[in-house]
Amino acid sequence: MLRLDRGRLKRLTALPLVLAIGAVLFVPGPHGVAASAPAGLDCLTSGGNAFDLTAAGGYAAMPDGNTIYMWSYAASGGAFQLPGPTLCVDSGAKVTVILHNTLPEATSIVFPGQVQVLADGQAAQPETDDTGNLTSLTTTAAAGSGSVTYTFTAGPPGSYLYESGTDVQKQVQMGLYGALVVRPPGHPDRENGREDSAFDPGHEYLYLLGEIDPDLHLAVERRRAYDFSRYKARYFTINGRSMPDTIAPNHADWLPAQPYGALIHIRKYDPVSNPKPALIRYLNAGSVSYPFHPHGSDEQLIARDGHPAQGPGGQDLSFSNFLIDVAPGQTVDTLMLWKDAEHWDPNGNPIPVPLPSLQDQIVGPGPETWFAENPYLGGEQGELPPGVVQNNQCGEYYHVAHSHALEQATNYGASFGGMMTLIRIDPPVGCPA
Repeated sequence: MLRLDRGRLKRLTALPLVLAIGAVLFVPGPHGVAASAPAGLDCLTSGGNAFDLTAAGGYAAMPDGNTIYMWSYAASGGAFQLPGPTLCVDSGAKVTVILHNTLPEATSIVFPGQVQVLADGQAAQPETDDTGNLTSLTTTAAAGSGSVTYTFTAGPPGSYLYESGTDVQKQVQMGLYGALVVRPPGHPDRENGREDSAFDPGHEYLYLLGEIDPDLHLAVERRRAYDFSRYKARYFTINGRSMPDTIAPNHADWLPAQPYGALIHIRKYDPVSNPKPALIRYLNAGSVSYPFHPHGSDEQLIARDGHPAQGPGGQDLSFSNFLIDVAPGQTVDTLMLWKDAEHWDPNGNPIPVPLPSLQDQIVGPGPETWFAENPYLGGEQGELPPGVVQNNQCGEYYHVAHSHALEQATNYGASFGGMMTLIRIDPPVGCPA
């Protein structure tokens, strides 16, 4: 299915100019809802750590107007969503996941990093066809209406994928994946058991990275064969969305099947009022490495695949990096502090910066593409042209964060899309909550 929204495409055309300057301000969605709200981690929890998931088909919206037929896991009783729900549990808890299958072929779930997984009370086992060929890495739920119950004890704290173990090349690409977050018991403000993994629980974010070859999805939708030697990813996603939809809030009403946003929303570091870093969880559900690059700040890599970055004696081996390279199937966790190292604060830097004249500022098709061009965090906006009621809301900064493999920062080849989002940094005071 293909639909074109010309107004949306006009906004996409304007984005490269705006983002190249490094400041995007008021970015509403198609229904006029501001996309400046935080899009933090949205957990699905259960008092007994028991989850019902349904493998089903549905449609995801791409920013260029295309809609793509997908498969994914939905919370049973809930609507189709991409990716599957983010399951959050404590380390050491007994976890139960019941999979119901409505797809036209058998499917399953594997839990990389979790051990001694049971399926219907027995050790989960690979499956083969009548000729001995491997068909699934684990016990499946039969096509149409089958179900299977997986149980395991949650392993060490960290970030993990869960995904289909059946016809993996096809089914994971179709969207059968989600995130499993395991927390240290009693310490929801730590990524793992180490004290130096502490973060601000109000600023925890998920980057579940993926890709889409629309030709494969069309073939599956029409129940036709697909030649994987012709595989070519055209869309690249964070939490099932591509830029600019990545910066829309969680549960944006114009993205009903893609509930999770990816806008990082923080304040500058202050040792008294804002001492703790944000936590960003990277997970790669795709087929290639994604070299993710946050502009304007480095990040401290503290864990991979549920293993803290530490030596055999517990010594800290975390490190600062401007490029977070996430391999296929891998997870990486980082801490992020944004420090105003050059004191770009109007109260701390006395150098006057006159704003450019109105004719030298960038004006797009609507007020959402205005910005003040003031380098000071929290600086004055200056004069506004007729019909424009605000620039950035309170003098905040925006930095781009995107895959450094530039093909992955596109929507079907159109640049400034795909695996890209924004980091919003607010000044100490004067910004909305």
